Amino acid sequence: MEDNTAISFANVGARYDNAREVLSDVSFNISSGAFYFLSGASGAGKTTLLRLIYQLHKPSRGQIKLFGHVTNDMTRDEIANLRHKMAIVFQEYSLLSHMSVFDNVALPLRVRGLSEAKIKKLVLKVLEWVGLAKYADANPKTLSGGQQQRVSVARAIIIQPSILLADEPTGNLDDENASRLMELFVQMNKTFGTTIILATHSTKLMETYKFPVIHVENHKVNFIGTHGSKTPEAPKVTKVWKGPKPQNYFSELSKQFEDIGNA
Repeated sequence: MEDNTAISFANVGARYDNAREVLSDVSFNISSGAFYFLSGASGAGKTTLLRLIYQLHKPSRGQIKLFGHVTNDMTRDEIANLRHKMAIVFQEYSLLSHMSVFDNVALPLRVRGLSEAKIKKLVLKVLEWVGLAKYADANPKTLSGGQQQRVSVARAIIIQPSILLADEPTGNLDDENASRLMELFVQMNKTFGTTIILATHSTKLMETYKFPVIHVENHKVNFIGTHGSKTPEAPKVTKVWKGPKPQNYFSELSKQFEDIGNA
């Protein structure tokens, strides 16, 4: 029987230097195509959990598997290859200030060796969807915090990752732009089967989109809601942004990636 597990933790502990463990005895399995919110107080360990999944931090004990592969003893090259299947969006944006918005979003495609003609088409489409097409030539430092966050998200989603990790991606956005990004994440999950873990403090967001929750508290991780069942369809939000339909966007983007693969 084929294993459909994307992320697996077995008795994982995590600490920084010699301090007390931030996370202790964490064990869970997350299936491919699942969508989870990640909740918990500031400092509870949400970001540490995301860093462990993305292999930015090694566990102090226990075992982590991604796509069925044990990561504990992987080489740097093996980890780099694994990250080609994942994308992460952090609160601090991590944009390169010496590059334009366009070049920041194009970077992961250039690393993969795509032609500039194809890169231009894909980057402009993604920037249009997140409402930043007119800022393609701008320096990220000239944008607002919310705009920089959208650039960071655009750079993450353009590679169509199998796993998307997002740390408070809507934290600096108004309701309309938060809805825009949430609809994007929902469509990624539904159309491409992207496994998504989205950290948030927003009770409103979790009440609007009825996805199960991973809650971090007292160094432990608990699953709330429909853990293990099929991810429920998210209800429509009250305030819907004005722009291209997400499904049309993903259909077009998916076709372009297929064309690239066949080129």
